[in-house]
Amino acid sequence: MSTMIDGSPFPAQGHFAIVVSRYNDSVTRRLLDGAIDTLKSAGISEESIQIAWVPGAWEIPVVAAQFVRQSGMDAVICLGAVIRGETTHDQYINQQVSQSLGRLALEHNRPVLFGLLTCETMEQAIHRSGGNHGNKGAECAQSAMEMVHVMRLINGNDES
Repeated sequence: MSTMIDGSPFPAQGHFAIVVSRYNDSVTRRLLDGAIDTLKSAGISEESIQIAWVPGAWEIPVVAAQFVRQSGMDAVICLGAVIRGETTHDQYINQQVSQSLGRLALEHNRPVLFGLLTCETMEQAIHRSGGNHGNKGAECAQSAMEMVHVMRLINGNDES
């Protein structure tokens, strides 16, 4: 008989780091607010949430790596907004950040959530940071809690 591991519903447990880009802060603050509200609504205490602001999306992976290496962090939520400009600069940033965060999660066996908006326009970013397409920060926080629970179930140390 097969065993199914499902992280939802999950207990409100864990220590979460949030790395957020200051660039496009009118969008990233909304992502951050969504993430914090989601964690707190689930019962995660303020003391269990650490937030680090970085200059831009490019700097997110190095700070996320610092949090991943801290034994007390169960998951790292990465939030940013890269909006297409007149050049292809955004593509290089998006590709490198996504690859770095994915590699970080796999190398350290720790959930690293990708909440980087990769939009064509500011309007699209606004819609994805609390507008009519939801809030990617809130979605990442929800996924982070579920992933922490799944990892605990797999490792046999679920405390719920």
